[in-house]
Amino acid sequence: MTHDAALSPDAPRRLTRPDGATIAYHATPGKGPGVVFIHGFMSDMTGGKALHLEAWARRTGRAFVRFDQRGHGQSDGRFEDGTIGAWADDLIQVLDHVTEGPQVLVGSSMGGWLTLLAARARPGRVAALVGIAAAPDFTEELMWSVFDDAARATLERDGVLRVPSEYGDEPYPITKRLIDEGRDHLLLGGPIPIRCPARLIQGMRDESVPWQTAQRILERLDSDDVEATFIKSGDHRLSEPHDLARLERTVEGVMRDLEGHA
Repeated sequence: MTHDAALSPDAPRRLTRPDGATIAYHATPGKGPGVVFIHGFMSDMTGGKALHLEAWARRTGRAFVRFDQRGHGQSDGRFEDGTIGAWADDLIQVLDHVTEGPQVLVGSSMGGWLTLLAARARPGRVAALVGIAAAPDFTEELMWSVFDDAARATLERDGVLRVPSEYGDEPYPITKRLIDEGRDHLLLGGPIPIRCPARLIQGMRDESVPWQTAQRILERLDSDDVEATFIKSGDHRLSEPHDLARLERTVEGVMRDLEGHA
């Protein structure tokens, strides 16, 4: 596993995966527990939540990492080749080779699913979780289960379905491989064997992830230290200034709790 130094202060560093492809990341040095931000589906590490937390980490001297999953942003690979297992492995590679000591994972949307998978795989490294509109099982519950017969037939025939983006961006390419492989990582059907503290932030006007998903995560986590905050007027992105301030308060609260029990 190798790291390439950034060419300029604004250029990302690169972590080389075992297959030779690279993961682009930015790491801010500081005290632990560190914070790792995990972006969502068809997003990247330059979003408002990631940059807000990075600025907070610099201001408070906290270690912080943000990165692009394969096929996203500045990392290698094609988006269409990505799967939930591959993206979870990217997070685990970052945990193993970019960070040191206990980490708080902050995951947005699909990133919230990946944080749960990483916490299950690396329980000794993950000190706490913060989910923002966390979307475990979305490939099955929010895609396959709601696709009509024509959409399913297109997937079966072509291996890919292009779904319009609600944000006016290019259509999302949804592959049959993404759906099929996602079934290996479903979590909401039973107990989730994660015992670290978890904080869930969920907008009730989220048109991408039903607010009930946060309630289901809360109920299924083995941890007793789980809190959910429901924002009546909140949308999926939760990126307005007051949303970012709430996220910062939530992460700071987790840090106080962790350091109080250290």
